[in-house]
This record gives sequence, C-alpha cells and structure tokens, in this order.
Amino acid sequence: MKKNVMILIGTALLLSSCAGEFNKVLKSNDYDYRYEFAKQCFAEGKYNQAESLLREMITLKKGTDDAQESLYMLAMSEYMNGDYDSASETFKKYYTTYPKGFYSEVAMYYVGQSLFSSAPEPRLDQTATLGAISAFQQFLDIYPQSSLRPVAQDRLFDLQDKLVQKEFLSAQLYYNLGGYFGNINSNSESNYSSCIIVAQNALKNYPFMKHREDFMLLIMKSKFQLAENSSDERRVERYRDAEDECYGFINEYPESKNVELAQKYINKCKKYTKD
Repeated sequence: MKKNVMILIGTALLLSSCAGEFNKVLKSNDYDYRYEFAKQCFAEGKYNQAESLLREMITLKKGTDDAQESLYMLAMSEYMNGDYDSASETFKKYYTTYPKGFYSEVAMYYVGQSLFSSAPEPRLDQTATLGAISAFQQFLDIYPQSSLRPVAQDRLFDLQDKLVQKEFLSAQLYYNLGGYFGNINSNSESNYSSCIIVAQNALKNYPFMKHREDFMLLIMKSKFQLAENSSDERRVERYRDAEDECYGFINEYPESKNVELAQKYINKCKKYTKD
C-alpha cells in the first residue's frame, strides 16, 4: 500500500514538473527554444502541447527553413488529437503552399485520411465521405507509385461501400413506406417507383458493389408490388415487367435464398400474363 502511495506521489510530481516546464515555455520569448520544445513534444506524442505551441510557430516561422516542418507537425498534431476537420484543412494548406515539399506526399494522403476519419455513419450526410473520395483519388493520380497507394485504395473501397449503404437504406425506406398505404394508392406507387429508381441508379453508379443482390431484390419486390397495386389499365403491363425482373433475378442468383420468393411472384404474375 505504501509503495502504491509513493508511486502516485512520484507520478503527480512528474506531471506537475512537466506542466510547469510547459508553462515556462509558453511564457518564454525565446522562439527557438519554444520551437525545439514543440518538436520534442511532437516526438514524444504530446500532441496537445505540440499543437498549442505550433499554432503560433507557423506564423513566427513563416519564410524560414522551419516553416514547412512546423505546418506539417501542426497538421499531424491536430489529426492525432482527433480534430479531423482542422487537420484536413491544415494538411491541404501544407501541400498547397509546398507542393514539392518534403512532406507533400504524406500531407496529401492525410487530407483524405482526415476526412475518412470524420465520415459519419451511412444514415447521415455524406459530404465528408465524398470529400475523402475526391482527396484519395487526387492522391492516387499524383502519386501513383506511392507506398501509401494500397491503403488509399482500400479506403476508397470502404468509402464507396458507405455510399452504397446509404443508397440501400434510402431505397429500403421507400419500399417500406410503400407498404404503409392501401392498395391503388398514388403515394404507395410513388414510393415503390422511387425505390426502383434509387436501386437502379446505385447499380449503375457502383457496378462492382458487394450488395448487388440486395438492390436487385428490392427492385424485384417493388415491381411486383407496383403490379399488385396497379390500376386495371396498367396491371398486365406491370405484371409482365415484374415477371421479367423475377426471371432476371433467378438467372443471376440461382443459388439465392430468395429464388423461392421470385418463383412465387412469377406464378402470381402468370395469372395475368399467360395470354
């Protein structure tokens, strides 16, 4: 117990000493000393302290040999502190200011990585996701031989999958809303039609997606529901369209667990299309 108390006291004294030294540096007018201390903090992973010092240093060091290093360390400190929005802007400022700089390749990569880290779940606004995709694509175009290329490509796949998930959630919502209305209802038809449009656009925009079967299933189900809810003058036409969609689904996914559902739809459609 006594040993644990001594360890706690020692730790507290050490932290107090570090805080005291940091405050001393902040009050110092020796800017070279402050810069070297900021570099030390950065090297030791004390990114909060490094960021506090470097914010002033990037102005003081402007036009000197330390200018680009201070800007890069500030951007990386922001990233390591989880301030991804600020980090993406500071990294962007770095490679815009120093396109041939020592850290330009890494900075361009981390613009995308910062936006990637701040990208929200698929249900939310995907502006950051689109920005990250654009940044990674720009990185790959400018540095096609970079050692970071495989990671950037993996990030792109992850980001595109997030956009696909958002499209799927949107299409699924339209389908679910369609079922909340009664038969031959214009709102119902509109929602099923919207589901089909969203799903078809997703298939067109992301032809190599992992969730292709899920989108095709939604299209098939929506077309069948459109036929079921259709007015007399359009019923046969829509059952034919639904039947064709069912056959297309079975041909593409003959081992799918939803083949039985597709066949059930076909049997129902044939009652109207057999002539």
